[in-house]
Amino acid sequence: MTTTEKLAQIITQFDPASITASMEHAIRRCLIDLIGVACAGFKMDGVRAVRATAKRLFPKGKSSVWLSETKLTSIAAASCNAAAASALDLDDGHRSAAGHPGAGIIPACLAVAEEENIPLKDLLSAIALGYEVGCRVAASRDFSHLPTMATGRWIATGVAAATAYLYRLSQDKTAQALAIAGIHSPDMAAAGYSRMMGNQVKEGIPWAVLTGMTAVHLAAEGLTGPLDILDHPNYYNASQILENLGSHWAIEEIYFKPYGCCRWAHAAIDALLSIQNNHKLAAEAIDQVQVETFRRAVEGLTNEIQPATLEAAQYSLPFSLAVAAILGRDGLLPLRTEWLGRQDLLQLSEKVRLKVDPELDRLFPSQSPARVVIISGNRRYERTIFTPLGDPDHPLSDKDLREKFYTLTKDLFSEDRQEAILESIELGSLSKLFNHLNRSI
Repeated sequence: MTTTEKLAQIITQFDPASITASMEHAIRRCLIDLIGVACAGFKMDGVRAVRATAKRLFPKGKSSVWLSETKLTSIAAASCNAAAASALDLDDGHRSAAGHPGAGIIPACLAVAEEENIPLKDLLSAIALGYEVGCRVAASRDFSHLPTMATGRWIATGVAAATAYLYRLSQDKTAQALAIAGIHSPDMAAAGYSRMMGNQVKEGIPWAVLTGMTAVHLAAEGLTGPLDILDHPNYYNASQILENLGSHWAIEEIYFKPYGCCRWAHAAIDALLSIQNNHKLAAEAIDQVQVETFRRAVEGLTNEIQPATLEAAQYSLPFSLAVAAILGRDGLLPLRTEWLGRQDLLQLSEKVRLKVDPELDRLFPSQSPARVVIISGNRRYERTIFTPLGDPDHPLSDKDLREKFYTLTKDLFSEDRQEAILESIELGSLSKLFNHLNRSI
């Protein structure tokens, strides 16, 4: 059997009774985080463009485009909601996969669940399987040879795994869906070589969602793909994909982001804020910020000093650090277009120097560390962070995630609606959740 066939066997034979209490708790945390993040991203220009295009190209259906009264086919709705979920760079991630599973898998699963009236136990299973397959495939790649870490390159496989399970595809057709999703996934090479990271395509997650869900329908109709797609060592480590499958779950290894910028900046932000808090150091007293970190963060991001778009700001360590230093954590939850062009932020951004540290570089991607040195007059302050806030070993608590949800949605919902959405997630009432999300703001 090929690796895709073995994965398909696991997917189709999965028993919802296998969902443990800790897994279910982890899934609900992912749902709370993702829905809050997606709601906050609803008004972004790029998200508007995706919604307008989806309404033009796809027919009406049964799946909600969140925060509107629009219902489209599950594929169209999921793409729209994935665009909102990934717009602000606040969506969850998996360290070994070096990417963001939730923004693709959760919108896809919820769209199909609403369309097909899927029971809660099956929805939870699909989400767990989607995270598991997607993250295992992503983690099995040789990162040193990847031109880009864009999530769009692999998330379609996780989306296909999850939605094939929900549609009850046979084992053979599930394997074909995985193969089709893999070969049709966007290459995203320009995300690595382009120096214009301030665009709204970003990691290509919405298009990959469309790709993965379409692959399931194509397989259901009899289309075939290269079943050995995961069995070529120049591209994937097949044994790693299958190793200890079922002994631990990716859904329980997810990190959550407290700051609306690239995760690769978070350790540096934590270090800077720690120095400021411990030494009562005001931003005005900072003469220089030196950041030593891994190579991808220094050379893989554009790190614009004066970003012209919110997307460019999200991929800039200097600007994100300036926002943190001057506006604190709240300035990054989320980053706002109003911050662009602020002279105090730009002046501090210009004081940031980036450098690759070989020892820290060797820790990536299993860790995303950074060392920050702040020079203030004749004083030097240093702090190294190996595990940024939100990682499984330095987690956001359930209370922290609720507070993140409140912060991101306070300008969108009444307190009653906020509480109702959280309650529907925590109690597993899908009908109530869909009712709340399918209402305009």
